[in-house]
Amino acid sequence: MALVVCLKTVTELRGKGDRIAKVSFRGLSFYSRVLENCEDEARFEEAFRWPVASKVDGNEMLEIHIYNYSKVFTNRLIGTFRMVLQKVVEEGHLEVSDTLIDDNNTAIQTSISIEIWYQPMDGSVRGWSDGEFLDVPDDRDGMFQFETESLLSSHSHSSGTPPGRSSHGIPTFRKAGKGVFSAMKIGKVRSHKKGDDPAILETEDLDRKAMRLGGGLDPDTISLASVTAVTTNVSNKRSKPDIKMEPSAGRPVDYQISVTVIEARQLVGLNMDPVVCVEIGEEKKYTSMKESTNCPYYNEYFVFDFHVPPDVMFDKILKLSVIHSKNLLRSGTLVGNFKLDVGTVYSQSEHQFYHKWAMLSDPDDITAGCKGYVKCDIAVVGKGDNIKTPHKASETDEDDIEGNLLLPEGIPSERQWARFYVRIYRAEGLPKMNTSIMANVKKAFIGENRDLVDPYVQVQFAGQKGKTSVQKSSYEPIWNEQVIFTEMFPPLCKRMKVQIRDSDKVNDVAIGTHFIDLRKISNDGDKGFLPTLGPAWVNMYGSTRNYTLMDEHQDLNEGLGEGVSFRARLLISVAVEILDTTSSEIMSSTEVQVEPVSNISESATGKVEEFFLFGSFLEATMIDRKIGDKPINFEVTIGNYGNQIDGVSKPVAGRKKKKDGVGESDEEESELIQNSSDEEAEDDGDLVSVSTSPPMKPVITDRNYFHLPYFEKKPCIYIKSWWQDQRRRLYNSNVMDKIADKLEEGLNDVQEIIKTEKAFPERRLRGVLEELSTGCSRFVTLANKDQNLAGRTKLDQERLKSCMREMESMGQQAKTIRSQVKRNTVRDKLKLALNFLQRLRFLADEPQHSIPDVFVWMMSNNKRIAYARIPSKDILYSIVDEERGKDCGKVKAVFLRLPGKKGFGPAGWTVQAKLEMYLWLGLNKQRKDFLSGLPSGFEENKAVKGTGLQVVPPISLVYNMKQVFQLRAHMYQARSLFAADSSGLSDPFARVFFSTHSQVTEVLSETLCPTWDQLLVFDNVELYGEATELRDDPPIIVIEIYDQDTVGKAEFIGRTFAKPLSKMVDEHYGPPRFPPQLEYYQIYRGNCPAGELLAAFELLQIGPAGRTELPPIDGPTDVDRGPILPVPLGIRPVLSRYRIEVLFWGLRDLKRINLAQVDRPRVDIECAGKGIQSALIQNYKKNPNFSTLVKWFEVDLPENELLHPPLNIRVVDCRAFGRYTLVGSHAVTSLRKFIYTSPDKRANNWAHTGDIVVNIDSEPNIKKMETVVKLDATSDAVVKIDVNEDEKEKEKKKKKKKKGEEVEEEEPDESMLDWWSKYFASIETMMETLRAQEAAWAEAEEREDMEIAAENAEIKGDDSHVKGTKPKEKTKSKSSKDKKKNHGSDGTEKKVPKPRVDELMVYNKELESEFDHFEDWLHTFNLYRGKAVDDDDHNMVDDDRIVGRFKGSLCMYKLPLSDEITREAGFDPNMGMFQSIPHNDPINVLVRVYVVRATDLHPADINGKADPYIVIKLGKSEIKDKENYISKQLNPVFGKSFDIEATFPMESMLTVSVYDWDLVGTDDLIGETKIDLENRYYSKHRATCGIASNYSLHGYNVWRDPQKPTQLLAKLCKEGKLDGPHYSPGGKVKVSNRIFLGPTEIEDENGLKKPTEEHLALTVLKHWEEIPRVGCKLVPEHVETRPLLNLDKPGIEQGRIEMWVDMFPMDGPAPGPAIDISPRKPKKYELRVIIWNTDEVILEDDDYFTGEKSSDIFVRGWLKGQQEDKQDTDVHYHSLTGEGNFNWRFVFPFDYLMAEEKIVISKKESLFSWDETEYKIPARLTLQVWDADHFSADDFLGAIELDLNRFPRGAKTAKQCSIDMVLNEQELPTISIFKQKRVKGWWPFVARDENDELELTGKVEAELHLLTAEEAEKNPVGLGRKEPDPLEKPNRPTTSLSWLLSPTRAACIMAWRQYKLACVVLLLIVTGLIFLGLLIFSIPSALSQKIVNFIG
Repeated sequence: MALVVCLKTVTELRGKGDRIAKVSFRGLSFYSRVLENCEDEARFEEAFRWPVASKVDGNEMLEIHIYNYSKVFTNRLIGTFRMVLQKVVEEGHLEVSDTLIDDNNTAIQTSISIEIWYQPMDGSVRGWSDGEFLDVPDDRDGMFQFETESLLSSHSHSSGTPPGRSSHGIPTFRKAGKGVFSAMKIGKVRSHKKGDDPAILETEDLDRKAMRLGGGLDPDTISLASVTAVTTNVSNKRSKPDIKMEPSAGRPVDYQISVTVIEARQLVGLNMDPVVCVEIGEEKKYTSMKESTNCPYYNEYFVFDFHVPPDVMFDKILKLSVIHSKNLLRSGTLVGNFKLDVGTVYSQSEHQFYHKWAMLSDPDDITAGCKGYVKCDIAVVGKGDNIKTPHKASETDEDDIEGNLLLPEGIPSERQWARFYVRIYRAEGLPKMNTSIMANVKKAFIGENRDLVDPYVQVQFAGQKGKTSVQKSSYEPIWNEQVIFTEMFPPLCKRMKVQIRDSDKVNDVAIGTHFIDLRKISNDGDKGFLPTLGPAWVNMYGSTRNYTLMDEHQDLNEGLGEGVSFRARLLISVAVEILDTTSSEIMSSTEVQVEPVSNISESATGKVEEFFLFGSFLEATMIDRKIGDKPINFEVTIGNYGNQIDGVSKPVAGRKKKKDGVGESDEEESELIQNSSDEEAEDDGDLVSVSTSPPMKPVITDRNYFHLPYFEKKPCIYIKSWWQDQRRRLYNSNVMDKIADKLEEGLNDVQEIIKTEKAFPERRLRGVLEELSTGCSRFVTLANKDQNLAGRTKLDQERLKSCMREMESMGQQAKTIRSQVKRNTVRDKLKLALNFLQRLRFLADEPQHSIPDVFVWMMSNNKRIAYARIPSKDILYSIVDEERGKDCGKVKAVFLRLPGKKGFGPAGWTVQAKLEMYLWLGLNKQRKDFLSGLPSGFEENKAVKGTGLQVVPPISLVYNMKQVFQLRAHMYQARSLFAADSSGLSDPFARVFFSTHSQVTEVLSETLCPTWDQLLVFDNVELYGEATELRDDPPIIVIEIYDQDTVGKAEFIGRTFAKPLSKMVDEHYGPPRFPPQLEYYQIYRGNCPAGELLAAFELLQIGPAGRTELPPIDGPTDVDRGPILPVPLGIRPVLSRYRIEVLFWGLRDLKRINLAQVDRPRVDIECAGKGIQSALIQNYKKNPNFSTLVKWFEVDLPENELLHPPLNIRVVDCRAFGRYTLVGSHAVTSLRKFIYTSPDKRANNWAHTGDIVVNIDSEPNIKKMETVVKLDATSDAVVKIDVNEDEKEKEKKKKKKKKGEEVEEEEPDESMLDWWSKYFASIETMMETLRAQEAAWAEAEEREDMEIAAENAEIKGDDSHVKGTKPKEKTKSKSSKDKKKNHGSDGTEKKVPKPRVDELMVYNKELESEFDHFEDWLHTFNLYRGKAVDDDDHNMVDDDRIVGRFKGSLCMYKLPLSDEITREAGFDPNMGMFQSIPHNDPINVLVRVYVVRATDLHPADINGKADPYIVIKLGKSEIKDKENYISKQLNPVFGKSFDIEATFPMESMLTVSVYDWDLVGTDDLIGETKIDLENRYYSKHRATCGIASNYSLHGYNVWRDPQKPTQLLAKLCKEGKLDGPHYSPGGKVKVSNRIFLGPTEIEDENGLKKPTEEHLALTVLKHWEEIPRVGCKLVPEHVETRPLLNLDKPGIEQGRIEMWVDMFPMDGPAPGPAIDISPRKPKKYELRVIIWNTDEVILEDDDYFTGEKSSDIFVRGWLKGQQEDKQDTDVHYHSLTGEGNFNWRFVFPFDYLMAEEKIVISKKESLFSWDETEYKIPARLTLQVWDADHFSADDFLGAIELDLNRFPRGAKTAKQCSIDMVLNEQELPTISIFKQKRVKGWWPFVARDENDELELTGKVEAELHLLTAEEAEKNPVGLGRKEPDPLEKPNRPTTSLSWLLSPTRAACIMAWRQYKLACVVLLLIVTGLIFLGLLIFSIPSALSQKIVNFIG
């Protein structure tokens, strides 16, 4: 149905100017193109088309406005033409010429000439003929201006598109039914309208027509809009069913998380003994403890294995904690931790963080800042994930911690602390958590029936839990509490889990769970917003509401899997506040807090509105017969409304709020009616919700299914419910979803076009992008209308703004990308468009719920059997079409499935019931049109009879209009079906369901690719509704494929849907619509593809005359098939004669069948009923190859390659007595790659008769990459090339030159280089290549962004000057910043020129993936047997089912073949197309396997390590290298080669395994890799021995191949029948018509130069792919990296192994000895450190007597990792100034690996260790200064750590030495002790103060001297100051020890100084006391003397 207006000319115009026309109909306006400089006539000649969804009324008006166009000012109206369309509607075609009228409605002279076509739906007007339609004059693109219905209003002025710049959508022209993967996948509904038929053209016709009309057209401007542009079904009353049945959410999957803790730096604390704890969920693993260091080095690898559903996995928290001094007795103190969820890691590219620094923070003190950094690798591997590990050649340090933080892209490095407030207000609708028994018991005890639920809310976030209080006995609990989390922002944990739980003394049970995704409630852009939510209701879903004591679906309540019933809704809000950690009031702990909050008003969440849900069951079929034949009914619920158990039907009077009580009295109901308005009362009457259909006994359809006999009477349900009116949220989601659906459909189309190699995918992609940009602008206009509704939250406002911004920018980008789509860029742009799709889907997911989802339950005998969940937004009504739910008011095929875990696996695939259901949900006041979408022709049957109740919904619909049809199902064939039998095959048959009918095809035994070629006829199919609607919207057909079993029920294989092509009685059965074409339909088994069905379906109306009018069915052509009808001739494909040649090479690795070995196998090849058998292999054990190599057979195949049937390969074992046993089979589904195409003689490499000189760069490009791409100096990827010691000596001895002169680089000494030098140099080249590629990609992306930005700026028109420059400036500044960053090291560290080392290729993948599995002529077909395993990941190869391999090839070509080929010289007719292939007789080969090393092995021991060794198996030979196991190593370097003699073909599968050595018990397999040597050996790529980059006779790069390059080249030329090689003087060689240049001299061992042609020959071999006809890339000398796999953990890598394989035929020249690749032994060194003096050491002690500050200084030193070998100087006592004199020598012997810059330590891990473990640690010297204490522990004062490879040069004097040497280490010039050998200077000691900042705590003068072990032996020295070569005693001040010699004097001096006055007073007092004492003592004797004298 369409209206087309062709605007021809406008004449009698006044003046000269630019003219434009605007044509409007039904509010949709189109602009014409601008005609420039028109005088009196404007010839527009343009057609405009409106697809119309409803009949054009005769009173409708067409308007045309003609304007003078102005670029600057608004357009000036010239005149208007208006026309009523009555005549057009009557006649269908009209030509009109008339004058225009001006603004005042007066006629003006200017006249207009137009032509109009109209084709209504019912065909009442005559159809257009092809000629008429296509002769419409054309527009500027040579194309009709067609529009899709979704492009409404995009061209009106209001949408901001300037007139004349409109870009109209252009339709798809497709011949109906043509093309195999046609538009008619389900839901991509073709137009079947008679009038539109001529409009459906092939693209070629379109091009031709366009060229004719447009007179030359740029094909790059054509775009094909959506299929629906021309072909939208007018009635559109059915929506698309979803074919994927099984829920995938809750199914457990295997995951492996590997964490490598490399090292920690800058840990806060003094003299620590740190341990790192890695915790994932409940599992914890610890590193070893490192003593006395703040920067420990671990390099320890941990693996965690999980088997859980993805959601559970990604919510697990990964926590890294550093603990100080943990041991068996004490748990240690936490230094800091770092948290992120596993989902964050998984969402990274490659699912990993590599070499990143995790910043630690203290959870107990958020004000403390950073507590240190841990460097780690974290990778999450799911089944089938491939982690590309960057090549671990060397662990150079990332000193740029800030630039390599462990954070996802886009998260700032400076994260702040924030508070997350989760406010929990109240809940509603909780289920009655009781059984009737429990309720009665409780009632008996308590005497009242109280609510039996005690709910509380638990919130989990970032590994912490918070709980609200418990509300006792409440179904409507009110909490008003907030749970507060303190966490870093942005958080690295994406989801919050909010759960309502029922508190119970025994076990708390979850009632419902909701997850809040923080990404959806925040926006991190420039105009973004912090996470915010609500206050909003969130709906919780879970298990059913009929309760038993044990709930079988309890998992659903925990949030695992899809909820099957509404559980409750919870009112919550979320807010985030960024904390200012400097504030003093802040609480520093991160403990979860719970606080009360104030209540919020009722209206805060929006105005409560009355909603009306209506549903009608039009059909209930495919009901599983297992249910039984009890009566069946259906229940529909929305929230708790309609729920029969504990649901509600009405809210309490006066309060429009949901209420859970069931028994509301009649009074309340009547009161509600009286309280409502008159209008409502009149509308509703006594309206009680009807939520269930009446029970009905099912009727048998066939042996699997029942159906319900609804026939003309269709039951209905209707439910009234009350919800907050938040429709706007759902409307916006719907608009975005519809845009996304359309985009997805379009992109699928494009992918299909590319896949099937059809023409012009770019045009379709342009159309898709055009629609996307129009859809985006439409969204912006619709969303703009958003009024300030009640209950709009902050998130609503912010989300709307950000969605509008996103959509606007997406629209602009789509426009820009559209203009860049060219044929060669389709795939790239398709990827960008797929990104748009992801963004749209993300935006469309509304985080704030409103109306709960609708559940449809099937009940049998009151038992709940199966359900369907329908999102309420999908059926929500809106006046605006785009906002309406996609299934609203449409008939939808709903498939019911089993709830919970029952729905997993086979039970989930079977359909429980298929409903044809009509649903409508909207506001009660909008419900007048709720029946409008139903198929017409029904009468309503209402429960209440009477007048004035027009709007009472019907309880059933009675259809009085019935149409009778015949359905013809043309079942041609299926391919790639699921193997359902143990033989590895199936016995498939198809069952076709249509309405209540079903039929089956015949069973074809033992095939996965059945060709049924059968027509199923369904007679007298009765369908209800109008004929025209059924024509456009027939019901869907369900096709199920089953496997017939002899015993038991047929097994389900898969299902697909189709829509038939309908023909009405009055329509002609003929082209272009009929007969229908065969199409492929994808078959699904659960969610996994299980094959494809090739079929066609047609639905033919049976008229009054009966079946005689129907097109005749051609009778059976095959007598043997009896009554089975074949597919008629017009539908079956057109066939051609093909010849298929089969190369039978051999069979390999055949497993036993029923315990018997395969002895005499044969291969049967079958295709399209014809076939051939191979020769019989007489003795499989002796020789598994075939004696006859090539056989052929002829077969009739469809001309269309896409319809070619599969080719079946079967292997049978011929047993005694003529018995055959099937061994295994393989189906080649696509024969396209085996179709022979004759070489194009006109192609480039044939055309030149003259010689071509091949230009060869002498240096590979990548060498110069340093100049092209500036790389970050701190990048870890740079691998140091090992240049051995003598070279280093040479470097050191280079003469110092004047400043400004460059130092010349000397060539490395050949004798000093080994294989490892070559290996490391190659890895560096590989890393540089990868980095160069990344840089190039980044640059290309940036350029593209700039282009897009520039084009966007142009699109925006007026403000382009402002906006256009901004993006460019931004990118400029960004890139310049990057440059600065990258150049930061230029001044300090000159890049050392790379020494010239010959290199090899290091592939970071298997060699096979680089060379197309070496299947250039010999293919390997896996033979399968046994039943296929059901797995979500269908890409996984089912290795267990492989029972062997068939080696051979196929070649097919159309007959007759051109004579040219057969006439070629040497053509052997017996070999057909397989000319010049080698013989397949057994051949003896020497296989040499080189194993370099393994990386990231899965730990096999309890200690988290493994003891790996190599096992090599080839045939019966096995080499176990068990005695050379490497102890406790997950990255072992093996460096070994193994020689095995083998005989091909018997021994051709090489297995290289890595086992874990165990002292007790059997050794465990870690992983293995398998290599097919035979394919490599016979490949044209010559994978026997890699071709070296240079030819050498001696040294590390000696030529390995026993054949020299000249011999190899001569052999290749002979095999390829090429002319050459011809060597000529001047270093030239000619092969065919190519001339190569190269050197002609070689140096022997004595340095003498000899002439040679080997270099020239090698040059040709390296460029062999450039040779015409026979050229292909030859395998270079290489190392390949292969994944190690273990059958116990399928699909998950257990590590990687680096290796290569050489093969040498035993009948050829013997190869030389194997190359020595044994690991480099670390070199022994001795580091001598002399501590001369210290200065300015902080004074720690107070003197007891004098109170003076002093320190007793000593210095401690060790090499990192060797703390137990630490050495101390003697003590410099009582230093008052911080000066210390020592003259003390430390001696540290160590083993060092120069290439890896690591010290190698071998030591036992513990007392119980069996042997020593080798550790590799960075070479770092640690010096510490301490204060010695006699009685307490010594005090740590400061430390300095020097990386011996790069440390700052010491200051010359103590004054020049400052803390800057540590703080600005990166900016200072650095030196290496391995180059300098000897260095002396002053270095600072530093420690952290209370504020966690570094402070200077002293300076040390030290001398470092490095010697090799040999040098050290020649010049021995003593430790400390001992012999030999003793150091002088230090000259320490005498006072420092004098107090020990004269303690009294010292004491007197000290006492007098301090207490002078006290001493004098004390002396006087003492003298006085003595005098007094003497006085008292002498008085008695003096008195007695006086008395005696007196008496005497």
